[in-house]
Amino acid sequence: MTNFLRNQNTISKTASLDGVGYWSGLNVHVEFRPAPVGSGITFIRADLAGQPRIQVCTENGIDIPRRTSMQNGPASVEMIEHIMATLTGLQIDNCEVWVDRAEIPALDGSSRLVVEALSQVELVDQHSPKPTFQIEDEIRIDSGDSWIKVVPTDQCGLTLTYELDYQMPSIGQQAITLDVNSASFINQLASARTFILDTEAEWLRSQGLGRQVSFQDLLVFGPEGVIDNHLRFPDECVRHKALDVVGDLAVAGFDIHGCVTAHKSGHRLNGMFVRELVDAYQAKTARKMSA
Repeated sequence: MTNFLRNQNTISKTASLDGVGYWSGLNVHVEFRPAPVGSGITFIRADLAGQPRIQVCTENGIDIPRRTSMQNGPASVEMIEHIMATLTGLQIDNCEVWVDRAEIPALDGSSRLVVEALSQVELVDQHSPKPTFQIEDEIRIDSGDSWIKVVPTDQCGLTLTYELDYQMPSIGQQAITLDVNSASFINQLASARTFILDTEAEWLRSQGLGRQVSFQDLLVFGPEGVIDNHLRFPDECVRHKALDVVGDLAVAGFDIHGCVTAHKSGHRLNGMFVRELVDAYQAKTARKMSA
């Protein structure tokens, strides 16, 4: 089996963006700052006393519906998946993400504007290998008719398949398979937007959520298709689900060399799967150290 390592990277200088949170409707300012080798991704709440730091790791993950969130003590950040997908897609391994709200801005519902912001700065090679988990045995987790698994591969890197199956005919069944790297992330996944059913949107509005969100800020599907918007890809929905998986896998903190297949999985199941991956990685590392 081929062994592959790459060096860790950070960014050369600060990059920033502004937007509005889907759920809160509040304006949010985000700054991406360089970080030391081996420090990983850390969110910093600039708006709170003491500027608490929230390390992205499985131990800090919290279960909030429809989004990936982290918490350290009373400080939390929500909806980090699009930023995490972009950082891992661009191979930015060590970065401080300063925010002035708990909720990360939704922007256009994709990672495209995050890519554009980070494309204004350069990658800095930190001359230290990125931790890598080369899959040797299948790892799988199921929840009802949804599941996600990883199996070994002789190729370098991560191959990702996502299988989507919605009963609403305007979405239906979609699938995508791609080798995840910077080029494929930018060209195939980054601009795919969040989607929701019109019935779900109406319920959220009735709960006082998403009042600042319009049909142009994400894809809302009715029985006849997307409402007051246009698709960027014919299969934009499954591409966005794949983007979400990339972001959720990034919580592990290591590169994965294997083939991941996800069938109808969401953030909660992805998070459970990542915890299984981290446990397996730590067990493998412990065996190597004791050998």
